[in-house]
Amino acid sequence: MSNSKPKAWLAEFLGTFLLVFAGTAAIVVNDLSAGAITQVGIALVFGLIVAAMIYTFGEISGAHLNPAVTLGFYYARRFSGKHVMPYILSQCLGAISASFLLHLLFPEHASLGATLPHGALAQTFILEILITFMLMLTIIQVATGAKEIGNLAGIAIGGVVACAALFAGPISGASMNPARSIGPALISGNLTVLWLYLLGPTLGSMLAIVSCRGVREKNCCR
Repeated sequence: MSNSKPKAWLAEFLGTFLLVFAGTAAIVVNDLSAGAITQVGIALVFGLIVAAMIYTFGEISGAHLNPAVTLGFYYARRFSGKHVMPYILSQCLGAISASFLLHLLFPEHASLGATLPHGALAQTFILEILITFMLMLTIIQVATGAKEIGNLAGIAIGGVVACAALFAGPISGASMNPARSIGPALISGNLTVLWLYLLGPTLGSMLAIVSCRGVREKNCCR
């Protein structure tokens, strides 16, 4: 089973590293270039890099790239519990490494693309639950077992990430991914609301699995 091997953990590290680096670099460069990339561009960067990483690492690790996704697969009984922590640790280390490199490149930037609320905390919390729900519901339907693979998986999942970033990004930052939020928060010191981006996506992922069980008679969970 490929996702039981250190190669899968390395794939999760590299995939999350590249996801967080590309996505948050788009935010940083947009800030430093007076909006040259735009919110639409940032959303496209996140969607495209997610799709690319799914096609790159899907066969090796499943390309979870996200602790909420790993926990969702585990809750759906598609992923062994003994591999949950190595996956989550690999993802978080990848995200932290990406943010550290971004800090070296752009030390003048204060947030390094951290997810920060631009509205009320309750508003952001609900948005993070809903957009992660949307993401995980898509993933659980298009994934093969606990792997995000297949001709359409990258397009579908990357499209959902871009869509969520377009409409929710200006308010919540559209994290959907605790690792994506942990990296820049730790390196930039923006830790005050990090809990929101850990709890919201996790709840959204769990709700997606519950909903999948409610609408499908088979193939959602084992």
